[in-house]
Amino acid sequence: MTRRFTPEPHDRVRIDIPDKTDPDHELFHGRHGTVTTVLEDDAVEMTGDERDSVIYRVEFENGKESDFRWRDLRPPIDE
Repeated sequence: MTRRFTPEPHDRVRIDIPDKTDPDHELFHGRHGTVTTVLEDDAVEMTGDERDSVIYRVEFENGKESDFRWRDLRPPIDE
């Protein structure tokens, strides 16, 4: 059974957006950052998947932050 990756604040993560047509691919794919905040919204009402209601705010080394859903996050690659 595959263990689900569920990051928490202070966890280091890797952004994985493999779809090259996604506007965020060029900006974020392959970058590493740290989860600073975990937020919630009502996206589950639209998708039916509870995981979609969780938003992970990730801070990058340059101090900039961006928000991601579970499907865009993976464990970090040892650098």
